Amino acid sequence: MKIAIHHRQGSYSDIWIDYCRSNKINYKIVNCFENDIMSQLQDCVALLWHHHEAYWKESQFAKSILFAIEHSGIKVFPNFQTGWHYDDKVAQKYLFEGINAPFVPTYIFYEKKEAISNIDKLSYPKVFKLKGGAGSSNVVLINNKKQAIRYVNKAFGKGFYKFNKLKHVKERFRRVKEGQESAFGLIKGIARVFLSTPSARKLGRDRNYIYFQDFLPNNTFDIRIVVIADKAIGLRRGVRKGDFRASGSGNFDYKEINKELVEIAFSTAEKLNLQSVAFDFIFKGKVPVIVEMSYAFGTKGILNAPGYWERDLSFVKGFFDPRIWMIEELIEECNFKRSI
Repeated sequence: MKIAIHHRQGSYSDIWIDYCRSNKINYKIVNCFENDIMSQLQDCVALLWHHHEAYWKESQFAKSILFAIEHSGIKVFPNFQTGWHYDDKVAQKYLFEGINAPFVPTYIFYEKKEAISNIDKLSYPKVFKLKGGAGSSNVVLINNKKQAIRYVNKAFGKGFYKFNKLKHVKERFRRVKEGQESAFGLIKGIARVFLSTPSARKLGRDRNYIYFQDFLPNNTFDIRIVVIADKAIGLRRGVRKGDFRASGSGNFDYKEINKELVEIAFSTAEKLNLQSVAFDFIFKGKVPVIVEMSYAFGTKGILNAPGYWERDLSFVKGFFDPRIWMIEELIEECNFKRSI
């Protein structure tokens, strides 16, 4: 029997394939978008697929395909409990509230009339978000009632593009200025304004709901904690200069992280029975609260973290790749034996 890997160059599958080769794991590369994928998997005990919200086909169909495969008895990563709320901040709001997890207060309205009637009841500033998107894309600080009404009118009118071209270029320019990206990266960003990718064009607009979170001041960084099974690894991400957003800033540091956050991350992952999760924390006063979560995450910063916590909160020093933990845990779950 084999481990199946859906391969997309530049995704976690590169690491998983290398791991299988290095450790003599019997594997096969599959394409989950092929019509006969269920037949292809008949000699497999497990499937790994790093699906990503930026790719239209994956954002539309990956979760359903994975859930169908899981129903057939094949172990999958990410499984349903881990992945159904991926890139869906709306779903995460109800999930966190349902288990009483510490979560930034969030307000969602599905009717324009209801949203307008609640505008006066909200304090400002608020943070507007779309339900999908990573790296602080489509995250805006709403400073007053007038601005909130403008966003409500747009949300229940023409809606918002999931891929914001102007913000994309501005972010590329910031990264070049701060030495995080080459000038060629900026040129590519400008090119995308005029030559949008097919995937970006298909993503379309979000409309007919509005999502606000409380703005919590005095947070100059957030803390990301990644939990995979009995391991947790983390880092701090500084906010952009003159901004309030940390996600996607590329400003990483590895100062000591309070074990209270690590315990919250472990216990929340256990309550939700997640194979893999990255929690983003900020502080409400001195109280840590979760902003959002994702089964997948950028690795540029996390690979330089100086170690990880075990479940008893003891710390293991060294440099580790949590993408390896993903496939190791799935192999252990399957009691899969290496090939000779």
